[in-house]
Amino acid sequence: MTGVPQRPPWVEVVEYTDPLCPWAWGSEPVFRRLRAALAGRVRWRRAYAILFDHDDDPPPDPAAETAWYARYVEEISSHTLAPRAVRLSRMPASSWPSSLVAKAAVPQGEEVAERVLRRLRESVFVLGEPADTIESALSAVRGVPGLDPRLLAVDAASEAVLEQVRVDRVEARRPVAEVLSVRGGSPHPGAAKETAEGGHRYALPTLLVRAAGEYRVVPGLRPFEEYAAAVEELGPGLSTVPDLLSPADALDRHRSLTDPERLLLTEGPWPPPGAVRVDTGNGPLWLHPEEAAVHPAVAR
Repeated sequence: MTGVPQRPPWVEVVEYTDPLCPWAWGSEPVFRRLRAALAGRVRWRRAYAILFDHDDDPPPDPAAETAWYARYVEEISSHTLAPRAVRLSRMPASSWPSSLVAKAAVPQGEEVAERVLRRLRESVFVLGEPADTIESALSAVRGVPGLDPRLLAVDAASEAVLEQVRVDRVEARRPVAEVLSVRGGSPHPGAAKETAEGGHRYALPTLLVRAAGEYRVVPGLRPFEEYAAAVEELGPGLSTVPDLLSPADALDRHRSLTDPERLLLTEGPWPPPGAVRVDTGNGPLWLHPEEAAVHPAVAR
């Protein structure tokens, strides 16, 4: 009917990611901004691609492998400006534990799940202690407000959650054709990675936007505008312009902010009263005082 406002089509955003991926960690500022702009108006789903798999060969020289990986993370952080640990204790052994814990947190609510995933990312990129066992993953998220730790542990060990992550892993290894060859000026263009089985998986992170039988894919490290354009093409009328928050409100909402995040998400003098600074190898992490009281970066 003419004159009747048309609602945007149903839109799903699939984020292919891994809690222990340095490029995904570096993309958090633009993803947080996009999620804030689209909150409640799209379905945002994370698919855990399993960057470090069970069947990966153990390194012949763990110390040399750790030193190499620390240099690799340092190079990535020079592009993303994301914090990195002053010292990395070891190369992550497996992505399964952190992915299982992140997936198990979803039924406890979006806010809890966001904070659980954030802590898992911070375990390696702030603390330098990868959450690569179930015990270390559960320990890393201890004290998250609203989290039921007993229920999380039960669900993370359940067959149902294991199957969900298995499905994610398989899905991530069926990339759309557009990402098999990608060009661009990004330091991480996001072409699909070859797998040991002879196939491909999405580079991390990759966003796949779907609506009404169509899709747009945005792989690798990209500016906010590319992600926003993909959403707006498939969801006419969906604004991707977020409201900037005051520093105090942003820290109250997110509990943990890097410098790149606070520059994208806030306006006003920084830091807000009570913010706790945690120094890393590449700039600070800022914590809400209540988060600082239970965060392993401060408590240990």
